[in-house]
Amino acid sequence: MKFTKMQGAGNDYVYVDCFSEKVSDPSDLAIRIADRHFGVGGDGLILIEPSERADAYMHMFNLDGSEGSMCGNGIRCVAKYIYDHGIIPKDRTEAVIDTKSGLKKIRLYTEHGKVTGATVDMGTAKLTSELPEKITVHGMELSFIGIDVGNPHAVYFLSDNPALGVSKVSDLDFLLYGKDFETHPRFPERVNSEFLRVISDTEADFRVYERGSGETLACGTGATASVAAGVLAGKFRKDTDVTIHLIGGNLKIRFDSATGHMFMTGPAVEVFSGEWNN
Repeated sequence: MKFTKMQGAGNDYVYVDCFSEKVSDPSDLAIRIADRHFGVGGDGLILIEPSERADAYMHMFNLDGSEGSMCGNGIRCVAKYIYDHGIIPKDRTEAVIDTKSGLKKIRLYTEHGKVTGATVDMGTAKLTSELPEKITVHGMELSFIGIDVGNPHAVYFLSDNPALGVSKVSDLDFLLYGKDFETHPRFPERVNSEFLRVISDTEADFRVYERGSGETLACGTGATASVAAGVLAGKFRKDTDVTIHLIGGNLKIRFDSATGHMFMTGPAVEVFSGEWNN
């Protein structure tokens, strides 16, 4: 089976072109192929499948084999793959990708016939909590803002949560309590947890603990949810790019007040290709 490794801001997945390949048990394959010691290595597996209503369908699986609904960094890489590998014509400047969370329109940025980055219309963000909501995690009394952007997120601003005992996101101890956030009883389907230090109304530092994968270098849906939460809380500006500094790079997120949609811009990089015989 042929595969391609790609990453967006360090959020890396193993991609399989299911226009030409077949995967019988993607959950099992995700666990084995995404293993960083005994497999190819990645935050999970993404199958690029045919779609009757879009250019392709993004079928994603987390590191633990669980199926995901949406991946912001992953979908940029899917758009890159179908453009670079001739699944859509080279005169296209946009692609439409189907996901478990619905259709996503993507604007492509190219250099020398290859996609280098993309802007994804992430649709609207839905508030799923009080503004903010109180919660106790690992004995800490905290507040979060719940946001759904096709998958569930809980956003924690450091300035609103002195009980975390840190002033920088780099000081958070995910090894000690990351899983406590993901599996808290408040979130019966588990949750992605984002932590932000706001620098200004257009900039913030960011770390994430993703459900099914643990800490990752970047999370596009998480960055989108975080800016949506920040706009609701009066911390970020509307109608302008908010730069989110992730461990693996930067993403730019914009809340468009005219449509209520969130737009995410970031890189898409092909790392290498190979064959999996396991």
